[in-house]
Amino acid sequence: MRSDLPKVLQRLAGRPLLSHVLATVGEIAAADICVVYGHGGEVVPEAIGDDTLRWALQAKQLGTGHAVQQAMSDTPDENQVLILFGDVPLLTPGTLFRLLKQTGPDDVAILSVELDDPTGYGRIVRDGDEVTGIVEQKDATDAERAIAEINTGVMVCPGGKLRSWLNDLGNDNAQGEYYLTDVVAMAVAEGINVKGIKADNGTEVMGINDKKQLAEAERALQARLVDELMAQGVGFADPARVDIRGKLECGKDVFIDVNAVFEGDVSLGDGTIVESNNLIRDSQLGSNTVIHPNCHIEGATTGDSCEIGPFARLRPGTELANNVKVGNFVEVKKSTIADGSKVNHLTYIGDTEVGTGVNVGAGTITCNYDGANKHKTRIGNNVFIGSGVNLVAPLEIGEGATIGAGSTITKPAPDGQLTLGRTKQVTIKGWKKPSKET
Repeated sequence: MRSDLPKVLQRLAGRPLLSHVLATVGEIAAADICVVYGHGGEVVPEAIGDDTLRWALQAKQLGTGHAVQQAMSDTPDENQVLILFGDVPLLTPGTLFRLLKQTGPDDVAILSVELDDPTGYGRIVRDGDEVTGIVEQKDATDAERAIAEINTGVMVCPGGKLRSWLNDLGNDNAQGEYYLTDVVAMAVAEGINVKGIKADNGTEVMGINDKKQLAEAERALQARLVDELMAQGVGFADPARVDIRGKLECGKDVFIDVNAVFEGDVSLGDGTIVESNNLIRDSQLGSNTVIHPNCHIEGATTGDSCEIGPFARLRPGTELANNVKVGNFVEVKKSTIADGSKVNHLTYIGDTEVGTGVNVGAGTITCNYDGANKHKTRIGNNVFIGSGVNLVAPLEIGEGATIGAGSTITKPAPDGQLTLGRTKQVTIKGWKKPSKET
């Protein structure tokens, strides 16, 4: 991968490759999950941070058979063992259910797939419907290399038998490694039924070994996620130009324009429109809301029929009620804005409670930070705030108050009154503009 980050921690759709595999395993309700990690990969358990997993260190990389052997010490003989790979993240629970359903408790089954170009993969050797062996590319004859059906590495084995076969593995091959695939020949030699179950397509079982393949997997996964949403009725201007890096839930008649990025847990209510070039992270947006282009929304919630942007930023802790307008170049942080209020242009609202029917003029700033602590501003219902106003917290603006443009307000403003905070305007007669010295 040409990276300091271990391969299984490279990110796909916003999550490590290994997290995708573990999520799939979680959906098939595995009773015991063990992750084998390599030498120098101590950061992997730390990054995943799941105490329910067993972790087994493969201190020396001596092949796939040796790797599986590290996981077997605490695996009961009566278990059916499913072997997956941390760099094969696109497998679906449906495929694994199909594999397990067709495998008896004493059978061995391998997941295979047919490829147009099988170069580099172990070939499946059959005698009719029965699998008789798997031959690695470097050990294959010309005839075996012509086989299009390849081994994906995914395998189901009875626990006790697998333990015995792994103990008997040798490394007399071109790589000098202990191949997990040799287990198949051992099973055949014992007369055990070995089944080959074909995956639907090569994309699902693709392994990731470099950044190009990682990018290809990203597009494949994004296409799958978008297809699922379109099947639910979500509209996309261009399905190829959307990125979902987490979980996206959509109501009816949602429309998403190009270059929208969704991260974490995001929900969009009925009839909501996300226009182009938006990033929305861990946020819940109500029905019939419009997100105009080039907005950054994180940790925010909105009610229904809100209008946001263009070029707006909603930071964590922002809560908008119904019919709220947050316009261009407005930033809102850890604040609540009640029904029908408008913050239209070039404004910062931080640590603030805004009442209903409030109009905040362009260039208004809530001065919430004194250099050491944050302070709150409370703005009552039906307040009108003129342009270019500084509201120095802690501060309360009474209901129905009007704050004159260009004011700096440091004391409470009473209900229903006009409050100004301007310096006296002075014109200096005879003043001359300084000239540049020569």
